[in-house]
Amino acid sequence: MSAHDVSKPLTGRVAVVTGASSGLGEATAGHLADLGAKVAVLARRADRLDDLVARIAKNGGTALALPADVTDAAAVQAAADRVAAEFGGADLLFNNAGVMLPSPVEERRTDQWDRQIDLNIKGLMNAIAAFTPQLVASAAERGVADLINTSSIGARNIFPTFAVYAGTKAYVTHLSTHLRVELGPKNVRVSALEPGIVGTELQDHVTDEGALAWLDGARQSMEFLTPQDIARSVGFIATLPPRVNVQLLTVMPTLQAS
Repeated sequence: MSAHDVSKPLTGRVAVVTGASSGLGEATAGHLADLGAKVAVLARRADRLDDLVARIAKNGGTALALPADVTDAAAVQAAADRVAAEFGGADLLFNNAGVMLPSPVEERRTDQWDRQIDLNIKGLMNAIAAFTPQLVASAAERGVADLINTSSIGARNIFPTFAVYAGTKAYVTHLSTHLRVELGPKNVRVSALEPGIVGTELQDHVTDEGALAWLDGARQSMEFLTPQDIARSVGFIATLPPRVNVQLLTVMPTLQAS
């Protein structure tokens, strides 16, 4: 293997990243491109995607902007069709789009419940529906493909007022385990990534005062993970030998106990 191959282990692969306009998605798209993959970046904010594609190109990579809302199944399918037409199909999906809106259940913020369920569950499923055929076809041709879903430590641990968000992430983790049984025999590796607290825009959407106070206290007591930490975790999963499937990866700040 040449030095170039060692530094670009994902050369020849095609990665799709949802929620790519900021945070984990943005960092991961850049990292996967640095590892040699062609990257299709999907999110609602077209201007952010254009900036990201330009940065990737400046660093010698190849990227495609796919402005779309993952809650719109037709738009996600159209994005998948573009990936097939322009890149020949995806063999890695980092299913990352999501939102966190904690609130006490007694406040009955059904608008926030619906938004989290629509994005964290339905949006996730729309991307899986659109891209799984490409993953399966790529795995048959190349011997490996990856479906990596962003869950959360909230899928397992208890955080007051985060019940709906945590419930959506428990769905992601459990779904991933089941999909591995279906897709693993077809050489599609399925992984759930459960980060602890990461410093991203995710916290900017929080309006509940109790949750904001808890997050502020946590910020004062520990160093949060960075989006780049998660990007490297995704790169680690994707660059493992085809025989290795990391079913679940939990990544925590060193000082976060739960």
